[in-house]
Amino acid sequence: MRRSSEEQYLEVMKFLLFIAAALCSSLLLTGAESSGKLKVLVVTGGHGFEEKPFFKMFEDNKNIAYKHAAHTKGSSDVYDREDLYTYDVVVLYDMVQEINEAQKARFKGLIERGIGLVVMHHAIVNYQSWPEFERVIGGTYPEPADKRGHVTEKLGYEHDVDIPVKIVAKDHPITAGLSDFDLNDEIYWGYRTSADVTPLITTTHPKSGKPLAWARTEEKSRVTYIQLGHGPTAFQNVNFQRLLEQAITWTGKRS
Repeated sequence: MRRSSEEQYLEVMKFLLFIAAALCSSLLLTGAESSGKLKVLVVTGGHGFEEKPFFKMFEDNKNIAYKHAAHTKGSSDVYDREDLYTYDVVVLYDMVQEINEAQKARFKGLIERGIGLVVMHHAIVNYQSWPEFERVIGGTYPEPADKRGHVTEKLGYEHDVDIPVKIVAKDHPITAGLSDFDLNDEIYWGYRTSADVTPLITTTHPKSGKPLAWARTEEKSRVTYIQLGHGPTAFQNVNFQRLLEQAITWTGKRS
C-alpha cells in the first residue's frame, strides 16, 4: 500500500527525534569526561539522613559530576544499573544487608575495573554476612543480626559528640592541607579494621573507635573509609568537606 505524504513526513520526524534523543544521551554521558570532571555515583538507601546539606557537598564540588541512586527497600539493586561501570568513583552512604549473588558479582566488578570506592559513615554496617565486603573496604561494624542498633560497652554509637580529630597521615593526598580540627558528630566504637589499611585520621576521644578514616588499595581500585559524616554539623564543616573532596579525588586517581 502506498503511504501518503503525511505518513512519510511523520516517519521522518520520528526518525529525527530518535537521532536527537540518542545524541542528547551521548552528550550527557560524555559531558563529565569532556569537562575533565570525575563521574561520581552516590549510593544511598536503608538509613535516613538530612538530604539537602548532604547533597550540597557534592553540588559544591566543582571537580565532579555526580548522580544519586538509592536502593529499593530491602535490596541492593543499585548494583543492577546498566551504567554502573561508567563512573570513576562510587560513594557509598547506604546501610543494607540484602544482596544477591549477581549483585555481589557486580560490586566486585567495580574493583576489577579500577573504579574508586569511598565508603562513608554507616555504610561500614553493610553486608555483615558477606566477608568479601569487609575485606574490600578494610573493616566492619560487627553488629549481631538479632540485635540491630543495640548499644553495649563493646559495640555501639553515640550522637552529638565533640570529637577532636587528629591528622595521622600528614603527607597523604586525602589529608593534604588539613590540620587537626574539632567536629561535633556521631562516634562508633567496636568496629574492626584490617591490618593492611593506611590510617588517615584518628581521635583522642576515649570512647571512639580508631582510626576515623583510612585508605587501602584492592586490585586496580583505591578505597577510602570515613567514619565521620552523620549529619549537618559534619556536612557543613569545611574540614570535613575538604576531607571528602580529597578522598573522592584520590580514589578517582586524580591525586
